[in-house]
Amino acid sequence: MGGGIAGLCVALAAAPRPVVLVSRSRGTTGTASAMAQGGIAAAVGPGDDAVFHAADTLVAGACHNHVGAVLDLAQAAPEAVQWLGSLGVQFDRAGDGQLSLGREGGHDRARIVHAGGDATGHAVMQVLAAAAANAPHVHWLAGKTLQAIGLAADGRVAGVRVCDVAGRSAQLAAADLVLATGGIGALFSATTNPEGADGSGLALALAAGAEGRDLEFIQWHPTAFASPSGRHLPLVTEALRGAGARLVDEQGVPLMQGTHPLADLAPRDVVARRLWRHRRAGGQAWLDARRLDEAAWRQFPSVLSLCAQHGIDPRSDRIPVTPAVHFHMGGVAVDPKGESSLAGLHAVGEVACSGVHGANRLASNSLLEGLVCGRLLGARLRSQGKRAAPVLRWVDAGPDADGESRERLAMHLTAALGPLRSGESLAAAMAAITADPAMAGRWQGRLALALLAPAMARKRSLGAHYRVDSASAGNIRQGIETPAYGETA
Repeated sequence: MGGGIAGLCVALAAAPRPVVLVSRSRGTTGTASAMAQGGIAAAVGPGDDAVFHAADTLVAGACHNHVGAVLDLAQAAPEAVQWLGSLGVQFDRAGDGQLSLGREGGHDRARIVHAGGDATGHAVMQVLAAAAANAPHVHWLAGKTLQAIGLAADGRVAGVRVCDVAGRSAQLAAADLVLATGGIGALFSATTNPEGADGSGLALALAAGAEGRDLEFIQWHPTAFASPSGRHLPLVTEALRGAGARLVDEQGVPLMQGTHPLADLAPRDVVARRLWRHRRAGGQAWLDARRLDEAAWRQFPSVLSLCAQHGIDPRSDRIPVTPAVHFHMGGVAVDPKGESSLAGLHAVGEVACSGVHGANRLASNSLLEGLVCGRLLGARLRSQGKRAAPVLRWVDAGPDADGESRERLAMHLTAALGPLRSGESLAAAMAAITADPAMAGRWQGRLALALLAPAMARKRSLGAHYRVDSASAGNIRQGIETPAYGETA
């Protein structure tokens, strides 16, 4: 279930075992993977090493990560990039033919591989989607969503019920079900995610009895384009800051100066908190990229196109930016093999939580996770060809909330689970949702409560979970915010 980079990689790696690939759309349309402007992090440059990549991942994740999973991801990255190249992905290269590497927040050096500049996700998805469409073992059902999970008498997954836009449903037998349904951003008032990233896959997995993990850790990207209307905001890639752009206020004063040793290239949670505070105080945040030369701008065609649509030339104008929900570090709890606590249910990509991202994902590790973990999961499932048992009962997540209720829910979640949190705001959101049957009685409301409860229970700040009412809410010393590293779950 899911046609992003993780789902496509599982499907391709499972050959020759027959795979039914179910997605909302076909190809590159409507997936967060295709929208990814950042690249793929990999230690492929001179003097770089997977250990350094892993160290940056751990620091960004506030050392809440599963260390083994982090090392495996970093070590597999170079070969994964090579594999994509063998499929036909044209990565950006310098004049000498070597990979052209960019730098993003949280990385101690340039190690981001790009294809088509800031259109890496689209370039990678085009190649993977074509490979899946031409693979004889893959039967691709597009235009359908997951409606229910069928369980056998022993509690194992035995099938799925899917539904198309006209409301017609179909039942499919499944000895193994892989969830690759993406994130939860569409539940919030501002997100860089597509509409389909509404958490429905996670909600259904939890309803079926699968365990969740780290559900309170939600990453806000600091630089979404500050559009005056709309929930789904275009991303302004972090790579611009890696190329020299700076975050400034209305007077052009740098916002990150004195906030963190890495300034504009600090981890995303730190930058998002700074911009959130500034905007909550009535200020406007801007990304000033006017210092970039024409050679640098050739790496950012997506940003140039986005700005042009809004009457902005970023070579002479500043870009208005705002924090928006970008990535869910939590999800269906899976082991390093991608198995959940529910027999026959596997998860990969953003809907899953293996612990690799910890409390805050490192930039450009998301496409990498879908690529590496998807291929590993597909290879493991390749040899498991048992027949599906008869379905004894069907489990769905519950009724859908109406549009007005979803708007109220988004308002409560945004207020409570933003870059800055407090016990008071979390309790208020939980009380409001619980008291309103139009929210609490719908699957979106139940999922919202599942996100809020662990955030309420975690009293101390950790990574993207930042409690302003916590003694550990940032150790302010000499003007530098030091994340609370090393705290365990």
